[in-house]
Amino acid sequence: MSEHDETRETDAHSGTETTGHEWDGIKELDTPLPRWWLYIFYASIVWSVIYMVFMPAWPALPGLAGETDHTRGLRNHSERANVAEALDELAEMRASGFAALEGASIDEIESNPELLGFVRAAGEAVFGDRCATCHGVGAQGFVGYPNLNDDIWIWGGSYDEIRHTLQVGIRSEHPDTRFSQMPAFGRDELLSRSEIADVSDYVLSLSGVSADAGAVGRGQAIYDVQCASCHMDDGRGDRAQGAPNLTDQNWLYGGSREQIIATIHRGPYGVMPAWEDRLDDATIDALAAYVFLLGGGEDATARPTGQ
Repeated sequence: MSEHDETRETDAHSGTETTGHEWDGIKELDTPLPRWWLYIFYASIVWSVIYMVFMPAWPALPGLAGETDHTRGLRNHSERANVAEALDELAEMRASGFAALEGASIDEIESNPELLGFVRAAGEAVFGDRCATCHGVGAQGFVGYPNLNDDIWIWGGSYDEIRHTLQVGIRSEHPDTRFSQMPAFGRDELLSRSEIADVSDYVLSLSGVSADAGAVGRGQAIYDVQCASCHMDDGRGDRAQGAPNLTDQNWLYGGSREQIIATIHRGPYGVMPAWEDRLDDATIDALAAYVFLLGGGEDATARPTGQ
């Protein structure tokens, strides 16, 4: 018996040998692991070896494992290939729906339950992937990102206009993008702080908010020179230029006096990407119809482009 074994003793209460370790009078028992636990442990080792042989598992230097940086395994399994196959199957399933959507008017979509269901499902999926990050999952929008559920449109809310906006984007790199630019009146020192404050009071008065009468009068004079060419004399805006209506109490960048002052000072410059080169025509059709049907689309008899 070794010197180590001689230090061991058997616990009188449990009948199990101790390890020889003791802390504050407490002795450690050398209890063997349950057999069922050992069997599972050994089986997991065997399973891991089998898995490594058949499945991608082991990192390797480039060149030692083909074109990848890991072993491929005998099954040559690839989740990327599985995803690509699933996407192909989905596209095949949707093909008939996209074909039915081609050339259909909004009225025809709404009157056809099957087509309406397809548009809502396909459009919602694309919206969730491409648009919800900025406009919100429910398309409710945020400060700086328009709400798509209402009937307030900067560039127009008919089917054709929505579809065109999706195609070319807003202030994007597309050659035909919708483009407008409000000057940064404060940052570029076009107006003084007091002048910006007066214009803000006048703008608030356009939407029915009470403001200092003197400031409103001074602000109107500045507005007529600096702002009316885009937002129009009555403040109702001009969609051809992408100039918002200032009389409806709907504010893209916030409607408090401080937020309006900040907007005039910096000159907002929001960007929406052009989807023409990122989505095919059928997908843009579905997305445009989905946005139109969210509740704020205008001109229910509008037909898709070319109709």
